[in-house]
Amino acid sequence: MSTQEQPARPIEVGAAPGVERLILRYGLLALFAGVTVYFAVTEPSFRSFNNIVSILQSISIVGIIGLGVTISMVVGGFDLSIGANAGFTVMLCAICLVMFAWPTIAVVPVALLGGLLIGALNGALIVRLRVPDLLATLGMLFVLQGVQLLPSEGQSISTGLVLDGTEYTGVFTDAFLYLGRGRLFGEIPFPIIIFAVVAIVLWVVMERTRWGRQFYAVGGNLEAARLAGIRVDRVRMIAYIISGVLASLGGIILAARIGEGDVGAGSPFLLDAVAAALVGYAVLAVNRPNILGTTIGAVFLGIMLNGLTIKNFPYYTQDFVKGVVLMVALLLTFGVRKLR
Repeated sequence: MSTQEQPARPIEVGAAPGVERLILRYGLLALFAGVTVYFAVTEPSFRSFNNIVSILQSISIVGIIGLGVTISMVVGGFDLSIGANAGFTVMLCAICLVMFAWPTIAVVPVALLGGLLIGALNGALIVRLRVPDLLATLGMLFVLQGVQLLPSEGQSISTGLVLDGTEYTGVFTDAFLYLGRGRLFGEIPFPIIIFAVVAIVLWVVMERTRWGRQFYAVGGNLEAARLAGIRVDRVRMIAYIISGVLASLGGIILAARIGEGDVGAGSPFLLDAVAAALVGYAVLAVNRPNILGTTIGAVFLGIMLNGLTIKNFPYYTQDFVKGVVLMVALLLTFGVRKLR
């Protein structure tokens, strides 16, 4: 037998020793539960029904956009334009409602169609023209950030906007505002319902259907998926279209929540959505982008920030906390198995 040292094989989750296996599978969930219990015990207001609803409402937009970027990550890509897409949708909704006085029944389909076209353009650049995904979607980010400012000459759009001597008197209709502010049965904010429905539908599709297995096969090994007969270009195109549509859906809800076309409104959602998706890697040691993990990641970040706010931590610590949570998730995903 050769005495030459053999390269170490990676430790698979299923073969890891007891303690390491538990850490890998349940470490993030244990941290999640511990943080939640700590806030609930030390701050009675944290565990109130209204605060729980507030947390879920606050993360609904991030969650929806995060689910979109998760789909692009499943096929081995990455969509950097999601935040700008959401911001563009906010301005598009405001233009249609205030400047054109369109009804809600026309505005929502137009906004979703805009997200679909953005996703299709991203997919065409990446899949057809072979532009690297980060470069293509970064370019789209800058295009969307610029184009949303052109119709209003850089101004936010609300009732009474004056451009070139013309006053626009259209309003955000009650039906449209309900999408961001309405409550089902007078208790549950409508954005939470939308987030839950989107998450459940995507989880079923990605984890329980042939389509979902094709998406993961493409992301796992593109050439092997091609040889297996999967139409990989079509699957990748669909992934970017889904990402674009979900980003626009998040933008619609955001527009309905703030009630005006606020320039740059979507910018903060890129990093939060990506953080939720990456934290999801560590949930149950899946070590891949997944719908359940992203959902839990979004809720976890929402609970952390809400708890810190209640405990009067300075606002400028929030990014630091999100960074620490993300680093812990990455450690649990990639680092713990290197400890042996």
